[in-house]
Amino acid sequence: MTTTSTPTPTQWPVIAKDLGRLAVAPNLLDYDRARADFSWDDERRRLAGLPGGGVNIAFEAVDRHAAGPLAARDALRFVRDDGTVHALTYADLTAETDRFAGLLAALGVRRGERVFSLLGRVPELYVAALGTLKHGAVYCPLFAAFGPDPIRQRMSIGGGAVLITTRTLYRKRIAAQRDALPELRHVLLVDADGAPEPGTLDLADVLAGVRGPVTIAPTGPEDMALLHFTSGTTGRPKGAVHVHDAVTAHSATGRLALDLHPDDVFWCTADPGWVTGTSYGIIAPLVQGVTVVVDQEEMDPERWYRILAAQRVTVWYTAPTALRMLMRAGAERARAHDLSALRYIASVGEPLNPEVVAWGLEAFDLPVHDNWWQTETGGIMISNYPAMDIRPGSMGRPLPGIEAAVVARDDEGAPVEHDGSVALLDDGEVGELALRAGWPSMFRGYLDEEERYHRCFAGGWYLTGDLVRRDADGYFWFVGRGDDVIKSSGHLIGPFEVESALLEHDAVAEAAVIGLPDEVAGELVTAFVEPAAGVEASDALRRELVGFARRRLGAAVAPRRIEFVDALPKTRSGKILRRLLKARELGLPEGDTSTLESGR
Repeated sequence: MTTTSTPTPTQWPVIAKDLGRLAVAPNLLDYDRARADFSWDDERRRLAGLPGGGVNIAFEAVDRHAAGPLAARDALRFVRDDGTVHALTYADLTAETDRFAGLLAALGVRRGERVFSLLGRVPELYVAALGTLKHGAVYCPLFAAFGPDPIRQRMSIGGGAVLITTRTLYRKRIAAQRDALPELRHVLLVDADGAPEPGTLDLADVLAGVRGPVTIAPTGPEDMALLHFTSGTTGRPKGAVHVHDAVTAHSATGRLALDLHPDDVFWCTADPGWVTGTSYGIIAPLVQGVTVVVDQEEMDPERWYRILAAQRVTVWYTAPTALRMLMRAGAERARAHDLSALRYIASVGEPLNPEVVAWGLEAFDLPVHDNWWQTETGGIMISNYPAMDIRPGSMGRPLPGIEAAVVARDDEGAPVEHDGSVALLDDGEVGELALRAGWPSMFRGYLDEEERYHRCFAGGWYLTGDLVRRDADGYFWFVGRGDDVIKSSGHLIGPFEVESALLEHDAVAEAAVIGLPDEVAGELVTAFVEPAAGVEASDALRRELVGFARRRLGAAVAPRRIEFVDALPKTRSGKILRRLLKARELGLPEGDTSTLESGR
């Protein structure tokens, strides 16, 4: 057990909710009653189900709405770089996704094969994601800022049969290593303009010959639908497998945690290359039949405020990094715009500073509601709900249908078990967050890594790897990561992946990578490098290594800072002591690193 300096309600006053001020009655009004009455089977009955039986995410998100009174409602509203808007109604989205599903059939893509996207926030990505699910294939997004190595590694693990991307990204990230991806049969370029690269297809050209509608594949609840990659501290990236029944949890969390109502305009700022951008940038809001705003440009405070105002956004789901950047720009920037439509702000991706929760009241007259989940959970598990008092710094309370507990860990970080059961800790004690296994969006495996998957469970509980404590009222408080994964600007980065890239440089003998606290990004990727024999450390070498890493990994993953060391701290078995490095950098006692936070 450890102690923690996590803020407590005595340090940050509770933000009490005045329900009379809320624009609409929350979907979850009475937390305790909702938990007592909730069942996943009842939640499944809220969905339509395929006409012939079974469940398909794309049908629940698009087609059932297009067949009813929501057909003419904007499903997706894309804000271009010049501020103009391109919208797709639910009827439009049905037709477009039908054509993409038909194209996959014409290309001979089989059910269960993987379709990868390497794109920014463009309409083709959203159409491809939903069209892939309609066809019964598996959708896998890639972060467009990844370098060639992370892309090749993930596509190789996933056995990607189809890739949809741009000409530039194909030239820079794929073309030179196409031979290393023998299972990749088709590359579809969204911007070929009639002249595709050798070995690729012009998406617009091949779509022109496809006619709809299509019959949605008769997928069952346990059929594989999504493959999301997440990094670990050692080894290769893990491909988390999610099934079509995950839509049950997407529906529940969109309704209860994000409080989506039928007339809402919803904006999730997450990049579609990550799990949040898929689960809550596409699936959950569309299942609820709301209008989803998509900004095709990168973050700029003034632009974001203009979008919130012009699009009359009512529910906004963003990241602590973004909110901290807005906070640095000043509350007056927000107050210069008409944000009166905005009624609910939620945040996810990394711990939310209590200061940001309070700043929301100053800038928007609304607090920011933190929530917690992981790639493996597939959806929101713990949240601060609209009708519930907020304790700044807290993750919130478990979703109805989710049982959460704090598990004791031994000195090696393993769960303490007795007769097949794990030892649960009392309120106030710090341990590993665990969730009772069996919710619909729980990952069903790591692709082709059964043993690695089973190590995530003990005594019927999924072990999250995050250290938390629970207070007497059932609020959970994040303490730190149980491993060394780095969370930088909302991106989950495995140190091993960065270290491996650096070690490919002839001047590097050894490398260790950690995340160090940063006011805006949460953590900065920092590398400690032992130069190879005969190599002299210098600023020129530092610049060379940064550039080398960026070319291999992409700017979002590569280290922002490199320090040279004579020797890295290691265990007797040779394992690098990243936490010792972090303690030294932060000036903490090297024997006590319990207060270190590495994000979620």
